[in-house]
Amino acid sequence: MASLLKAPSFVSPLQQKLNYASFSSITTKIQSNFCHANVRNGRCHVPNMAIKAQTSVGGDVLDKESVATNKDENNYGVVSIHHVGILCENLERSFDFYQNILGLEINEARPHDKLPYRGAWLWVGSEMIHLMELPNPDPLTGRAEHGGRDRHTCIAIRDVLKLKAIFDKAGIPYTLSKSGRPAIFARDPDANALEFTQVEG
Repeated sequence: MASLLKAPSFVSPLQQKLNYASFSSITTKIQSNFCHANVRNGRCHVPNMAIKAQTSVGGDVLDKESVATNKDENNYGVVSIHHVGILCENLERSFDFYQNILGLEINEARPHDKLPYRGAWLWVGSEMIHLMELPNPDPLTGRAEHGGRDRHTCIAIRDVLKLKAIFDKAGIPYTLSKSGRPAIFARDPDANALEFTQVEG
């Protein structure tokens, strides 16, 4: 039991004192405005929650304030995902899949000749996939059959059944969502997992 209580060597002296101390909570004040949460852009935004606590440690009283979320300090202006980088062994083979089967178009405005490897940018709505012809450090065998259990990129589409028919015609293996929602999973020629989920509107 004593070995379990031993503080790691990298812990500061104050933290070690806190680890060994018998905490007696004197006052705990939680300031939160959860009832004022609002929804913007389909996401729930909750105002800051601050927790102030006084604890007795070895006869000393410590005042500690932790801010769980600080909207102003942590807001650096997230807009969206700009692109997803996908590694491929052969760019032409990947073009056959992404262009001819999935119907994605190349963004000609993006530079593809300024990088020290071959690649291309493909439009996915207003975002992009960056195909990069580079060695893949990931194993190509032994991966989960269902792409939802592997690293994957998810693309929102309008009609899962139509894409399923395209995959059937092209002989592309796929699995459907295990939860029953309208989504289909497949892999590109380099075993990169892709999810296509149906959205409304």
